[in-house]
Amino acid sequence: MPPMTEVNTAPLDAPRSTVEESSLRDRARELHALKRSVDEGDPAAAERQHAKGKLTVRERLHLLLDEDSFTEIEPLRRHRATGFGLEARRPHTDGVVTGWGTVHGRQVFVYAHDFRIFGGALGESHAEKIHKVMDLAIAAGAPLVSLNDGAGARIQEGVSALAGYGGIFQRNTRASGVIPQISVMLGPCAGGAAYSPALTDFVFMVRDTSQMFITGPDVVRAVTGEEMTQNGLGGADVHAETSGVAHFAYDDEETCLEEVRYLLSLLPANNRELPPREPADDPAGRRCEALSDLVPIRGNQAYDVRRVIEDVVDEHEYLEVHERWAPNVVCALARLDGGVVGIVANQPASMAGVLDIHSSEKAARFVQMCDAFSIPLVTLLDVPGFLPGVDQEHGGIIRHGAKLLYAYCNATVPRISVVLRKAYGGAYIVMDSRSVGADLAFAWPGNEIAVMGAEGAANVIFRRQIAAADDPDAMRELMVKEYKAELMHPYYAAERGLVDDVIDPADTRSVLIRSLAMLRAKHADLPSRKHGNPPT
Repeated sequence: MPPMTEVNTAPLDAPRSTVEESSLRDRARELHALKRSVDEGDPAAAERQHAKGKLTVRERLHLLLDEDSFTEIEPLRRHRATGFGLEARRPHTDGVVTGWGTVHGRQVFVYAHDFRIFGGALGESHAEKIHKVMDLAIAAGAPLVSLNDGAGARIQEGVSALAGYGGIFQRNTRASGVIPQISVMLGPCAGGAAYSPALTDFVFMVRDTSQMFITGPDVVRAVTGEEMTQNGLGGADVHAETSGVAHFAYDDEETCLEEVRYLLSLLPANNRELPPREPADDPAGRRCEALSDLVPIRGNQAYDVRRVIEDVVDEHEYLEVHERWAPNVVCALARLDGGVVGIVANQPASMAGVLDIHSSEKAARFVQMCDAFSIPLVTLLDVPGFLPGVDQEHGGIIRHGAKLLYAYCNATVPRISVVLRKAYGGAYIVMDSRSVGADLAFAWPGNEIAVMGAEGAANVIFRRQIAAADDPDAMRELMVKEYKAELMHPYYAAERGLVDDVIDPADTRSVLIRSLAMLRAKHADLPSRKHGNPPT
């Protein structure tokens, strides 16, 4: 664990009433004075926090929660540890603030490390406070937000501190799929502490001030000889772009916490409730005329599928998850006619929209999250297949692609797919086709649903005719046209019931809204079992 810093050594002992002070009003005044001192903390430690470009714990809670909505629990808790001078340093809160409040009027539980006290390091009492607020969140059926800014386990308390993480991990797992869990990284998070955010639904990070890693730069240098800064090893951009650990990364805490509030507005309180609906000012029947010009008819021309999403959803507003990791698939939360939907879309602007190891993992986790919290799924297909290559095969593309397949097949929420352009081979099946359980499937009139592209198919089916021809190139072109005419025309899938209808792109929004309204009361039972055994 990294060494503890910014230790507040000033004890905040409760005032002791004298025998003469018998009035309850006097005792109440003492209580208020004590709580003010707990709220204010050490001014010098607050200045040091600000000098690092970081807010204090109370300032963060003020930004996250609705005004005057926070109720703190165990603010007077202090550790009972002895040795290494701890008995002389017993600040109230023990370095973590816990309680509940509201975000947009809806109840949310929160715990927030206070770096000014023991560097936010976790001790036995500190952990017990977190365990309690997690238990309350699960019992009350409300989201849990953690504001992480701590130096790991409190070394002076030894294994008693370390065991506190086990209780957190166990509760993270018990709450998974029951209540939304959001981790906001606002400072260091090293060693075993990093596993709690990894178990939650969403991870937010702030550039330059937050880092996550199992072993820090000093250990890496000692073991491998590699030189690396903290941000280079586990900063926000690294986890947002390379590792995929962070779903969101922002430049400052204010923007980060505002986006946490926005995400919470799109999520239900728990798995027994539907996502919150809002009145929609955007007409349900609005035509999306721009879509016909946005998507090129030729399958090898790129375009940005985010513009399709933007044109279809309410007020052209959506929240993209994992925006910078595995960009060849887009995962987003948005609203259609006021109701929340999860959107999964191939991105032709990145790697032609192929599925690979990372994009399969990204989409699978998003589908599972939506299914856990009753968020309907809309899938927009424009996929040429899985990415070929030795690295992909040796890296386990079969196993990782199966994660996405498993997630869709296991999902019981309303599921609608739309083929925007091409949908080839196994990738078409995996991307929520009718055959794996999509409730409704639609296609635009330029769609090509097939085992593979016409050129590749002609080379396989007609290889002998092409090889024997006087002009192989001309024969290949002729066979490609024949294959397209027979098996790849836009209505082939509709004629066989593989799509429910071929629709005008401009009608996509209204078709989705009507379909989702019909499926709102969908009920589907899974087989009786303890749990499945998905590919990992």
